[in-house]
Amino acid sequence: MCNCNHDGDSNVDYTINEGRRRFLLDSLAAGGLAATLGLPGVLNTAMARTDDVVRIGYLPITDATPLLVAHNRGYFEDEGLEVAQPELIRGWSPLVEGFTRGRYNLVHLLKPIPVWMRYNNNFPVKIMAWAHTNGSAVLMSQASGAKEFADLGGTQIAVPFWYSVHNVLLQMALRQAGLEPVIQDQSAELAPNQVNLAIMPPADMPPALAAGRIDGFTVAEPFNAAGELLANGSLLRFTGDIWKNHPCCVLCMNEQQVEANPERTQKVLNALVRAELYAQQNKAETAEMLSRDGEGYLPMPANVVRRAMTHYDTDYYDEPHAIRHAEWGVGRIDFSPYPFPSATRELVRAMNKTLVGGDKTFLEDLDPDYVANDLVDDRFVRRALEKYPDAHPLDLSGENPWEREEEISV
Repeated sequence: MCNCNHDGDSNVDYTINEGRRRFLLDSLAAGGLAATLGLPGVLNTAMARTDDVVRIGYLPITDATPLLVAHNRGYFEDEGLEVAQPELIRGWSPLVEGFTRGRYNLVHLLKPIPVWMRYNNNFPVKIMAWAHTNGSAVLMSQASGAKEFADLGGTQIAVPFWYSVHNVLLQMALRQAGLEPVIQDQSAELAPNQVNLAIMPPADMPPALAAGRIDGFTVAEPFNAAGELLANGSLLRFTGDIWKNHPCCVLCMNEQQVEANPERTQKVLNALVRAELYAQQNKAETAEMLSRDGEGYLPMPANVVRRAMTHYDTDYYDEPHAIRHAEWGVGRIDFSPYPFPSATRELVRAMNKTLVGGDKTFLEDLDPDYVANDLVDDRFVRRALEKYPDAHPLDLSGENPWEREEEISV
């Protein structure tokens, strides 16, 4: 049974109070990681605990599934590792803070966050594997009447973090629809072609939608499923139907710890890859285990988490037309750990075109090929995939199983 930091209902007992969380969120999103945390301008030293215990921090979203499955099913222990109870965190800013301070040595982060941490803040983060693919959506209130992205002019949309695939893909779709993303006070008047964006923690999104404080949101599961079932929301588009098998959250470690103990790192990746294989092959069972009706890792009932992991039906999602590329054969969420370099390159290019709060000049001279090689360490996940080859979407005996072509179609 999970002894995570929450109680039995959806009111989660988080470790950072609301005022401090808001301050951290605003400061971090603006690029002030070092200043916010009271750290030196260059974050180049590991501050982690010196023991070898696996210490996991996670948000209550399905993106954390590999971490939680590996913990629940004893995969870390099977590798001879000691693992602490995973700690549930409410927002991205306190999770980043905990990781940089060394409270956690294994986390999942929205993929653009490590880009920002390493190249804007000089923190030695490494992407070790993808946590999942797909697993997010754009959801609108039924009152908005929105059926297409072109219908979103004049609306207020919440995103989980400026540096998120959600923000990147939403803005990509808005631009193609002829709309202008803006960031301004919610009380300011919007032009008919403008869409106002605001950061909001995932757990706050369905209640805000139900209360009419926002018109829609884009976020990871299970909060889209919660928006459908609990907040009278209408799913506009699955993000995995815009960018086929896109990365969203990635599994991250501190580079200094990786280099200091490669044997331990390999054991961690073995457990995570094994967990992704299990989750991909047992989605319904995994959903039950994660839910508050199961082991309680996520403060959502089983029907919501099960929907978030399994409900992907073209006939059901015909109005609005949320699935337009059924031939892609993707799921609502999938688990595939290998961090394809082509996706990293594509993301860096897209981030340059994405509006964020704060200074993003660090992106201007950032070479996508360099980032794909420097930010990602795929040595350990490759070895783990040799042990669990069914966890890789491409045939390992093929000509080049480590490259793919990215498919994006709004």
